[in-house]
Amino acid sequence: MKGFLVLETGEIYEGSWMGGSARAGEVVFNTSHSGFEEMATDPSYFSQILVTSQPMQGNYGVEDLVWESSQIHIRGFICLEMQNSKREASWLNRLVHKQIPVLTEIDTRKLIFRLRDQGTVWGALVDEPNQEQALIEAKILIHQAKNKDKDWVNLVSVKEPTPFKGLNAKGPRIAMLDFGFKMNILRELQARSKEVCVFPSRSTFADINAWKPDGIFLSNGPGDPADVKVAPQTVKDLLGKYPVFGICMGHQILALALGYETYPLKFGHRGSNHPIKDLVLDKIYVTAQNHGYAVVTNANGPDDLEITHINLNDQTVAGLRSKKLNCMSVQFHPESHPGPHDAAILFDHFIKDMVGYDSI
Repeated sequence: MKGFLVLETGEIYEGSWMGGSARAGEVVFNTSHSGFEEMATDPSYFSQILVTSQPMQGNYGVEDLVWESSQIHIRGFICLEMQNSKREASWLNRLVHKQIPVLTEIDTRKLIFRLRDQGTVWGALVDEPNQEQALIEAKILIHQAKNKDKDWVNLVSVKEPTPFKGLNAKGPRIAMLDFGFKMNILRELQARSKEVCVFPSRSTFADINAWKPDGIFLSNGPGDPADVKVAPQTVKDLLGKYPVFGICMGHQILALALGYETYPLKFGHRGSNHPIKDLVLDKIYVTAQNHGYAVVTNANGPDDLEITHINLNDQTVAGLRSKKLNCMSVQFHPESHPGPHDAAILFDHFIKDMVGYDSI
């Protein structure tokens, strides 16, 4: 069955419609060679149409244990070829069952070049009989999608404080401010902690302080950090009173709390092969990343601020630290899933060196 990806700038890509319902979202690409389930269930992909650079998808089936949240957050799935045979069609069936539109047999290389060269753009996946009708339907869907609540973090965050038992009875109590956390972040924290409590993104200092945590973790999440309400002020209030460690969106929110600014990247960093230079340890990590914004530092931050990590692909700021405020952040995913585990030691650094617990 014929289907189309229509970009808001007017370009149309025709392919095979494999099922689902017509939807609109930001069109982004990921360069990972595996991990289609982890990507689709990562809340950082909320309201986005995912294009995979790896041609074959769905070829190793599904496994609920690797899901990074309880639901699929992408608005559409585009690949060159989807596994769809009598032997194996579980990933396609899972997407279609959830009404996620799937488009295959398009020139994903050409599409990714367009996104890379001209930047991220909104688009819609539609199953119309011709390009003229596809354009009409896509324009309506894109307009509706772009006019929804822009605080995507609040839409994917937990709605009330949610405690989780840790696996280390001698570990600390960690409060996670939830901007759209991945399950493997929770697993990494549970392995090192006595208890983890996940707080809604719009929690206040008083809400978190009443739980009496030993340290604060700021999670990943979707969208523009400038649209996130309450959290920057909450983090600002927490700084200097608790150790604070942020990743991805958490890195960006910490930067806003410190007085810095963020800006949109041309096409974002999404994949599991991004090289990062650790300026403190003089090491190179290969990292998993999924974000569309970056931090720009200025003179407004703390006097002892250090840029601790640099993205070697484009030299963007990938890590910050203030020893005086006992805070640190990185613009990548040390929990991986999918991706390499090079940077998982940062969780140990948070618990041991920042929070001050040696029993891990």
